[in-house]
Amino acid sequence: MAAYRPPVLPPSEITPQEIWLDRRRLLAGAVAAGLVAPAIASGKALAAPLEAAKGGYDPGEPLTPQKDVTSYNNFYEFGSGKSDPARNSGDFKPEPWALEVGGLVAKPKSFDLDALRGLGLEERVYRMRCVEAWSMVIPWIGLPISALLDQVEPLASAKYVAFETVVRPEEMSGQRGAFQPLDWPYVEGLRLDEARHPLAILAMGLYGETLPNQNGAPVRLVVPWKYGFKGAKSLVKITLTEKEPPSTWNLLAPHEYGFYANVNPEVDHPRWSQASERRIGAGGFFGSDRRPTLPFNGYAEEVASLYAGMDLRAKY
Repeated sequence: MAAYRPPVLPPSEITPQEIWLDRRRLLAGAVAAGLVAPAIASGKALAAPLEAAKGGYDPGEPLTPQKDVTSYNNFYEFGSGKSDPARNSGDFKPEPWALEVGGLVAKPKSFDLDALRGLGLEERVYRMRCVEAWSMVIPWIGLPISALLDQVEPLASAKYVAFETVVRPEEMSGQRGAFQPLDWPYVEGLRLDEARHPLAILAMGLYGETLPNQNGAPVRLVVPWKYGFKGAKSLVKITLTEKEPPSTWNLLAPHEYGFYANVNPEVDHPRWSQASERRIGAGGFFGSDRRPTLPFNGYAEEVASLYAGMDLRAKY
């Protein structure tokens, strides 16, 4: 495992600590006093402060501006356009919530949000890569998936972890109507050893705040060495299985979206190259900051051993 690498940020991009702390104290006090409603005027959910210990992962790159992270999203439950999730997710209610964990485990259990937070939240800065050839650097707050799995004690027969997301067409406009781009619920899967890797987390926040609706509130999957379609959002069920579970985009277009989704710049998407990527927010939102795509999204040192002996062109 690579040693912790501190971020490399120009002084102009760093918010002074006293301003950041005052902002968080003021927001927390306003929420507690009832002066701030649970939704802001634009209809987006309020992102309340969320405390976490500093994690040990950081790619050492400038962070993507928060406004871009929260306004440029793939979340088909709220629409297929990049701005649709931020615009259409204001009616979604992320609390109360229950995450059911079962299948091939000794102790199946339902976790509410307090129970998940109690497993230990960490802030980790991850480089994230979308199959559409754009990337971001995001300071997530989450818990290692392994910490959750330890609570339910996987059986020896468990080989995979399946993830299932919420279906609420009354709150999610993208799940309504005669034409549906995807089958619901959205499903994903990892091998058990992938899910247990220290880099794999269940995110509950970003930028020191609770996860906004458009980013997958209240809890989502984050696996930074894989393409973004592995980031199932608004999770309601995790099931341990013996056989490889279904994956929404792999079922929809298996020739375009492999089950493993490991970033491999040598394997092009059938409709575009994966050899380079556009960093969102760098050089202006639609700037020309293109850079070479890194194997495993730059986390090869940490995760390549998981795939020793596999054909990474076939198992993409």
